Amino acid sequence: MQKRKFGRSGFCVSPLGFGAGQIGDDSLSEREAETLLHSLLDQGINLIDTARGYGLSEERIGKYLAHRRDEFILSTKVGYGIEGTEDWTYDCIIKGVDTARRQLRTGVIDVVHLHSCSEYILSNNGVMEALLECRERGWIKVTAYSGENEDLAFALNSGMIQSLQTSVNLFDQKSLNQYIPEAKEMGLGTIGKRGLANVCWHHQSQPFGHYCEQYWLRMNELNYQTGIPLHELALRFAVFSGGTDTALVGGKNTDNISRNISIVEKGPLPDDVVTLIKNRYQEIGSRWEGLI
Repeated sequence: MQKRKFGRSGFCVSPLGFGAGQIGDDSLSEREAETLLHSLLDQGINLIDTARGYGLSEERIGKYLAHRRDEFILSTKVGYGIEGTEDWTYDCIIKGVDTARRQLRTGVIDVVHLHSCSEYILSNNGVMEALLECRERGWIKVTAYSGENEDLAFALNSGMIQSLQTSVNLFDQKSLNQYIPEAKEMGLGTIGKRGLANVCWHHQSQPFGHYCEQYWLRMNELNYQTGIPLHELALRFAVFSGGTDTALVGGKNTDNISRNISIVEKGPLPDDVVTLIKNRYQEIGSRWEGLI
């Protein structure tokens, strides 16, 4: 996969990044986690995104990839979960970044996001100032925000972030239309999450209460007719038409990772297919908010 510039950061990233949430699942054995992490790098994926809230993910990335640290861009998210410290405070960010460095076994983390906090927290709790302090200390290279809607807009226009992460997929194009173009003009790095829309098409009927229920409803209302299987359609759209520098896809299975890379290697979707998808979304889905 040909690398892309990550805003003005000086980094170059693979168009397909890895969302490491499932790496943190304790149902995945240590051997399986180690094999999968090495397979990512061996196959050319060079951005790995994790978070404080992803179970064993940070610990396993540090444990198995510390000796290959110069081969990949490391991204994580902070703001909560530090024992003895109130969530979403200045101290929580400082301690959270330092804790992540220890978990990930690295002195410097490439990209650190504030993880989907509100505009109120961003403007009142000192969390942005703490993130900038961590950069001044040399603990992180790129200050970032992960989220959607008005909270994302506030972070984007704060002048304090150098990268953003937001949902971009067939059924969630708000950020693609409203925020990513602005971020690109500002020279920010951009990461698309939920590129496969939580694989909502695996459900034959409405998955009430499931994480992907909203995407499933949108999928059926949009009803794209392209002749391309949805998995392939979603992945090629997210990677090549979503406007981001890299699009995250997770997984526990090395075969699925290889399959996704093979799909990406097919290149962009035909122009008429992209036009159909974007026009259909503009007609029906432009009223939808981005998901959190």
